[in-house]
Amino acid sequence: MVSVLLITDERFLNHRPGEYHPEQPDRLRAVWSGISEAGLADAIVCEPVQPATDIDLLRCHQPDHLKALASIDRRGGGRVDSDTEMSRGSLEAARLAAGAGITAIETLRSGVADIAFCAIRPPGHHARPSNAMGFCLFNNIAVAASALAEGGERVAIVDFDAHHGNGTQDVFYGDERVLFISCHQWPLYPGTGAPQEIGVGAGLGSTINLAFPPGAAGNTYRYAFDGVVGPAIQRFRPSWLLVSAGFDAHRADPLSQLGLTAGDFADLTNRLVRLVSPGRSILFLEGGYVLDALASSVGSAIAAAIGIQYRPEKASGAGPGADVVTAAVNLHGLDS
Repeated sequence: MVSVLLITDERFLNHRPGEYHPEQPDRLRAVWSGISEAGLADAIVCEPVQPATDIDLLRCHQPDHLKALASIDRRGGGRVDSDTEMSRGSLEAARLAAGAGITAIETLRSGVADIAFCAIRPPGHHARPSNAMGFCLFNNIAVAASALAEGGERVAIVDFDAHHGNGTQDVFYGDERVLFISCHQWPLYPGTGAPQEIGVGAGLGSTINLAFPPGAAGNTYRYAFDGVVGPAIQRFRPSWLLVSAGFDAHRADPLSQLGLTAGDFADLTNRLVRLVSPGRSILFLEGGYVLDALASSVGSAIAAAIGIQYRPEKASGAGPGADVVTAAVNLHGLDS
């Protein structure tokens, strides 16, 4: 039976950024519930998460960033930026979240599962080398990708969160060892991720941004995955695939205006995990702020990744944004 490695921990609940903050502990409880409701218990393999070390973090973060978060932690928490706050327990949770990918890599290499899902918080893809940002303290997926790249692996990162993964892009913008593809709403926070952002220096061409208009739905995303994401990954030939799995592109989410459903997330995840060998895919939880939608979307996505049919919502259909995909095909030479 195909199996999924689940990396999670109740200590992630101890990160409490504020009573009315969208990134609440209940998000993680919804994720756990969604996995249970999808009937995946027999396919789940669990492994205790190990916190990221300073060595792990310093591959993609600057020393002053670690010092700044440690200082806030010693004060018992406090505001990091305009929408990011720490409480007691936040730094421990963040180090565990950043270590989840490292734990998943080591465990998958032992052959115990076919894919991994890191059900973690705080999320990570907005965290930049020098600072926290957008609910994110450390860049969880970048920590894992940096470790893999340092070990000689070629890594593809696909980010389907509604918001552009600006922090991840910053880390790898000049790095030819890592392909970064982001599918996100435009315009939307953080204001980065224009199609013309394609990398610099040795990394020129290794960043692909698909900036979709509000209302983009399942057909647009499937066209993007079939016409851009899949061909780009096949051309790059990565040994590992890492996914920033944000579920805030769901049509019910209040922080975006996209039109995906749980069925769409099943389709997209199914396409992604088949692009690399079994045991070389890791999904990292990012956004998703409506609890019911988050639960059904996660359950559908993880079920699809291991070949189980579970679709509490049908896939959506037409929406705008096909021109964005066609332009990306031409810009990145994917039409040959």
